[in-house]
Amino acid sequence: MTRAAASLVLVLVALSSTFAKYVPKTGKRIPQSLSRGWGDQLIWAQTYEEGLYWSRSRNKPLMVLFHLEDCPHSQALKKVFADNTELQRTLDEDFVILNLMYETTDKHLSPDGQYVPRIIFVDPSMTVRADIVGRYSNRMYAYEPNDVKLLLDNMKKAKKLLKSEL
Repeated sequence: MTRAAASLVLVLVALSSTFAKYVPKTGKRIPQSLSRGWGDQLIWAQTYEEGLYWSRSRNKPLMVLFHLEDCPHSQALKKVFADNTELQRTLDEDFVILNLMYETTDKHLSPDGQYVPRIIFVDPSMTVRADIVGRYSNRMYAYEPNDVKLLLDNMKKAKKLLKSEL
């Protein structure tokens, strides 16, 4: 009986190692559930506090993305966002990123109201960059699918502001 149990354990161990996720040598990462489809190969912070810590310790700006799963505007932006190679590369190399489907208690992250999708930049000194805005006067931090170039420009602005303050 013990021999059969030992054999069963060995078979289960062999099967579990067979089905484990593989990380290829090309540098691709295992998708995180934290990406929620916005960039599966990116490393996402779990909480706002963790994002602030990473931003400060890595001296990179934090980009906070507010969205909702059932919002058609969020879904449209997500598709363009996840498919844009330049945007994904820039985020991976130069930013700490966080996506939230709920509002935080920090009122600085909703300077002109709570709407989605909304993207806010925070520098490593934990200052919300209210001066980095989208193209809409009534929703200053909103971006639509055709605003990816503006978003990339604003990301460059966030990086440039970081360098000028050093």
